[in-house]
Amino acid sequence: MTVEVSDHRRRRRLRHATRVPSHRVLGAVLGIVAAVLGFGVVFAETSLSRINDSFSTQDISALLPETPAISASADADPVDEAQGKAQNILLLGSDSRLDENGQLSGDSVGGMRNDTTIILHISADRSRVEALSIPRDSRVQISDCKMLDGSTVKGWTGKFNIAFANGGRNGNIAEAAACVATTVYDLTGILVDHYAVVDFSGFVDMVNALDGVPMCIPNDVDAPKAHLKLTAGSHVLDGKTALAWARARTGTGLGDGTDLMRIERQQELLTNMTRKALGLNLLTDATKGTKFITALANSLTMDPTLGDSHYLLGLAWSLRNFDTDNLYFATVPWHYPGDGSGDVVWTEPDADNVFAALKADKSMKTVLEPDTSSTPKPSKTAKPSTSASPSASSSPSVSATPKRETQQEILADCTVG
Repeated sequence: MTVEVSDHRRRRRLRHATRVPSHRVLGAVLGIVAAVLGFGVVFAETSLSRINDSFSTQDISALLPETPAISASADADPVDEAQGKAQNILLLGSDSRLDENGQLSGDSVGGMRNDTTIILHISADRSRVEALSIPRDSRVQISDCKMLDGSTVKGWTGKFNIAFANGGRNGNIAEAAACVATTVYDLTGILVDHYAVVDFSGFVDMVNALDGVPMCIPNDVDAPKAHLKLTAGSHVLDGKTALAWARARTGTGLGDGTDLMRIERQQELLTNMTRKALGLNLLTDATKGTKFITALANSLTMDPTLGDSHYLLGLAWSLRNFDTDNLYFATVPWHYPGDGSGDVVWTEPDADNVFAALKADKSMKTVLEPDTSSTPKPSKTAKPSTSASPSASSSPSVSATPKRETQQEILADCTVG
């Protein structure tokens, strides 16, 4: 796979800020979609300011490939500042163990090593939200990575999670995120507009703010290392249990114990978090919305633009009629090389075709499921577009009635055995 890169690229600005807690730790990234879609207009200016104070942000633009700039305004109205432009958000998680996160993880392994990488793509017309998981055991060429002190960490061919470890060798989350973003760009040509990471304890708080996440557990599960034991059937997982479910690899009832099986569980968990968050009407319920967004704000480290509550508010407002039927998850097409290494190799040309679809703001489903329709489901009252392709400047109708589900409805089809 070859990605041509111009020698005269201009810099994309993931804008400046300075406050980053030295103890911030990353964890499983499973709440950001629900947060973005649930962030509502019920928050007064003072509430937005308090949330801004809770966000932890750091600029990584100096460490990224140079690309065209996108600026954000300070307009307090719910206006999508990236209107008409597709957005790619790099979601990251690591298995670092510090402070309360170490207690939640149950061990004390040192260093920064990448557990979860998701490219979250929001279409230009805001009709689709698609998430592409990159297996951490993917055998790829890791990019050379710039550090904030001006030094460079040389990359080499190895597992994808080496990128995060290389960037995080000084214990700085922003440097780790920048190294992953650079590697993603060099491998796929996909430009990262924003990055976000969530810590273990913050994820627990977000799930608890939703009063749990409904899940259908297909088999009895006993995973001692993850302190997880569940019976098959319908469950509403609290924060600690949801975290254990997202992270567990070994034990009975968890498949073959690979990272790929864990990715499938994480995608389902994230889907159900989104479905429940939308069903709770966080856009109009100030109490529930504030509780969830406060938990989110205290959990994230991100770029300053994404960490601006006004920017989030505008993005969420443009997604207010989003239908979860148009939420699509996938993993980079892969196969085992047959050499006993345990690595996975991206399958070509399928992987390149998926990356090309995202870069062109087309659905990955057209590549991965060509025999099924990938046209976004229209709302019950909104008029379908008459153009051959989505209009980049249009937004969903305010009269749309997107699908919203109760917790009972999410669990209604749960079957086991």
